[in-house]
Amino acid sequence: MGPKSVNDAHPAFYARPGSVRGDLVALLHPPYTAWHLAYVAMGAALAPTLDWTRLAGTVAAFFLGTGVGAHALDEWHGRPLGTNLSNRVLLALGLGGLAGAAVLAVIGSFVISPWVLSWAVIGCLLAAGYSLEIHHTLHSDLEFALAWGAFPAIVGYWAQAETINPGILLVASAVMLISLTQRSLSKHARFVRRSVASVSIEFEVGGQRKLWSQDQLLASWELPLQFLTASIVMLALALLVLRA
Repeated sequence: MGPKSVNDAHPAFYARPGSVRGDLVALLHPPYTAWHLAYVAMGAALAPTLDWTRLAGTVAAFFLGTGVGAHALDEWHGRPLGTNLSNRVLLALGLGGLAGAAVLAVIGSFVISPWVLSWAVIGCLLAAGYSLEIHHTLHSDLEFALAWGAFPAIVGYWAQAETINPGILLVASAVMLISLTQRSLSKHARFVRRSVASVSIEFEVGGQRKLWSQDQLLASWELPLQFLTASIVMLALALLVLRA
């Protein structure tokens, strides 16, 4: 079992590892997985025509590749969540998730275009490179924003239109900035949850002292993350409803 945070706080606001169910939920990072799958849907919804079968396949591939594969490899590599899942299980989930995404890409190469395989290779390299920290450039804030923000939106659009235009590149730039915001908020919360033994914050307001607890400090980062998650998912659903 990996190391717990120093202060025994949960490793993330949505994570309750310890049981098999809790370990699997923590591993899938439900809010963030939904967030990044929403980018796929947003990209697809902005295409001139929307094929729901293509959208389902694209979302499934990203879920397997990033939601399952990349997250499992990340836990296998450094145990940031401290789950009880064995290395064998994590490696099987990591490689299995990427393999599942690759199978869908092969199917997509026949249904859509052989270029689907090129996108799949890029996606697998980005996901594995980030999760395994193969090189510092593949585990940076910018790479995260590209792999988990811009890339899903562009692929979601391309899978529908089979082309890329300046409009979707602007959308990709916007979601990159949102992903950088996500990264900025979450890295501070992770640091406090997983590495800090105790927190003491004192403000002086009008000559009086006001103390913040650890929960109040975490809320200053995690409440915006929760609102952003809900906003992005709702926006993606709204765009799909409009297209329907």
